[in-house]
Formats: sequence, C-alpha cells, structure tokens
Amino acid sequence: MSDTPAFASTHEAFGMLRTVMGYLFAADHAAMAAEAQAECLLALEEMNAVGTATRAKVLSAFTATRGYSADGDYSPRSWLIHRARITKGAATAHLAWVRRATAHPHVISALADGDVSESYARKICEWSDKLPPDCRDAADAILVAAAKAGADLTDLVQLAAEMYARSLPDPGDDGDQPEETFEDRSVRVETTFDGAGVLAGDLTPECAAVVTAVLESLSAPMGAEDTRTREQRYHDALQEAMRRLIAAGLLPERAGQPVKVWAHITLAELRALDDGSVLQEEWITEMAARWAACRAAASEGGGGEGGAWLNGKAARAMACDAVIAPVVTGDVDPGVLEGLVRLCVELDRLDHAADRHDLAGDGQADGQREASPSREALQRAIIGKAVICSRARAGWPHSCVRTSWVPGWPGPVCPWTSGIPRRSRPGSATR
Repeated sequence: MSDTPAFASTHEAFGMLRTVMGYLFAADHAAMAAEAQAECLLALEEMNAVGTATRAKVLSAFTATRGYSADGDYSPRSWLIHRARITKGAATAHLAWVRRATAHPHVISALADGDVSESYARKICEWSDKLPPDCRDAADAILVAAAKAGADLTDLVQLAAEMYARSLPDPGDDGDQPEETFEDRSVRVETTFDGAGVLAGDLTPECAAVVTAVLESLSAPMGAEDTRTREQRYHDALQEAMRRLIAAGLLPERAGQPVKVWAHITLAELRALDDGSVLQEEWITEMAARWAACRAAASEGGGGEGGAWLNGKAARAMACDAVIAPVVTGDVDPGVLEGLVRLCVELDRLDHAADRHDLAGDGQADGQREASPSREALQRAIIGKAVICSRARAGWPHSCVRTSWVPGWPGPVCPWTSGIPRRSRPGSATR
C-alpha cells in the first residue's frame, strides 16, 4: 500500500473518506469496462479489510477507556446498538474482532495492510483458536504467509488441519489422554421481523452425525410430485422431528407440566375461518397490522415468553387440532387516560359546587345536578374517554366501539353483546 497521507485530524480524514466513497458511488459503473469494475470490487474488498482492522483498534481503545459510559451505556455492545444504531448481531461481530485483534496480531496486521480479506482472516482466527495457546502465534504467521502467497481457502484449511493434527499430544500406552472437547460448540435460534426463524450453530462431529441422520431419514422425497428442494425438505424434516419428540412425551417437564408449544393466534385469524360482516373484515385487517407489530416487537425483545406469533395459513394449521386457551391482553393510551382523569376531576368539582349551594340552602343544588349543560357535556365526554381508553391490543374492545353521538341520546353506540347495539346512558358514569 502507499504511504499514509498526513491529515490534521481524524475528522478531516473521515471527511476525505466520505468524499472518496461518494465519488465512487456516483460513478457510472454500468459504463465501465469489466476490468475497471473488477478493479473497483477488489479495491473495495481491500478497504473493507482495512476498515475492519481500524474499527477493531478504535473499539478496543474505546472499550479500555470506558468511553461508552459517557453516553449512559453500560457496555460497548449496548453503545453500538443504541448509538451507532446497528443490530445486536453486528455489535457482537464488531466486538469479536476486538478480541481477535488482541489474540492474533499477525492476522490484524495483515488486515490493516489489505493483504487478506476479512472473511479469510476470520477463518484463520477460528482455525488457530483450536490449537494450543503456545502454537497459535506461529500458526497465524504461517497461515497469513500462505494467504499472501495466493493460497485459497481449501489450501489454508488443509494446512490448518495438518498443524492441528501435529499439535495433538502423542497417545500414550496408559490411555490417559484427555477427551477432546469443543468449547466453541453452539446453536443459535433467532426470530426475524416477520416471525420466521434463523437457525445457526457450530456442531460437534457427534452432534452433526446425529442431526444429519435424523434429517436424512425424514426428508426423503414424497413421490414424483414432491417439488421441494433439498433445503426445504430438511426444514420440513426438522419441524417433523421436533413435533414427534414433543408428542412422544420424552422431554423433561417444566414446572411439573409436559412441554407445550405455545402459538399466539389472533381472534381475527380464528374468526376469519368463517365468513363475517363488513365491520368484521375491517377489524380483521386492523388486527392483522397490530399483530405484525407485536410479532416484530417480540422478535427484537428475545421472543417474549418463547411463544410463536402466527397468522395466515400457519395459524389456521396450528389451531385446527390445538388446545386453545383464551387470554385477553391489552394496553391503555396514557393520553386518553390523562384526559379521562381530568374530566372526572372537573365533574367532581362541579358536584362539590352544587353541594356547597345545597349547604347554603339556596335550593339550586338539585337543579345544577339535573339540568346543568356543562355537567351533561362532562358526562358525555367521560363516557367517550372511558370507551376509547378500554381499547385493548387484543382488539375486541376496539372492534366493538364506534363513537356516534345520536340526537336525543348523548352516549356512544356500543354493541356490548351478541352484536346488538346498546347505547350507554350518560347518567351511568361512576365517579
């Protein structure tokens, strides 16, 4: 790489970097020759490697000085999520490079020089971490040198495997060699915005063999009409294997109860199984949007209590033979609740004023309670606020309320039972 140019500050350097990247983005790439396009792609990959090494170095210093605490965050990961506005996975990946930079100086130096790509460097670190601690530095130097010389990923993995085999202690005749362990074994299940799942992990050889055997057994094509891909058949096989495991009752009980699969399905989805009215269709449409918001919030918050948020065909398929437990959930609009409290206070003040007239003996209290226009207006407003405030996230109260002031009947129209409209009397409000 060329000599590093002099800048007055990092701010000036980043300003120049933004200018350069802006120029590259605005260029007419479609008009470029293939050689120029390839040059751009190779240079961008090199800059990505340099950027990864630079970010690791800056983030390491930021973490060491606890710079994140100045913004009220308790960790660098929290700061990255809330201040840099990146996902949890991206923040974890950035911090992983901080650890790699400390443990693998040869690799981070090669990244900073643009000699290896970020993905190759990550794999080199993974392979080197499997070696004994006293062998890792030398292994990094050998693997980085091979990558600089043009070795591809297959060559590098073969070289790493040979070093790993040579690093193992010789099996003695006493049979006291410790059993091999996989400290990096892991399985991660995350939910996406639309409720789907992402499954990833690092399996031990034994676990990989068992999982492969089960998936192969349950993923056989079901005749010539089965057009599923191999990946789709593996997905369906995994679901079938888990369903059979739960149905067999072989899982440990939780809190003394058999393991259950919880699925959240809106009443709108259940009602959609039958034909409904126009109002019901409007309600179903609105509830579908609210359900999508709840499902997205659950995916970002770790899945809530672990239940799946289903809709559409998946919800109908799950509900057809499942035990349904009705649960009513809801939330309150703080703004409406505040208005309701204010109106109740005003009505209470009005009644207290009437009581004072009654104690004075002027005979005006009964007339104020019965015929005061302001009191009737407050009663109507309180009933309307109470009805709006009762709208639950589950959707039932919201679907049953239409604020319609009918001449001669000041209360809102509320079909409380069986879809039969019943008007609430303003005099029924409770202080």
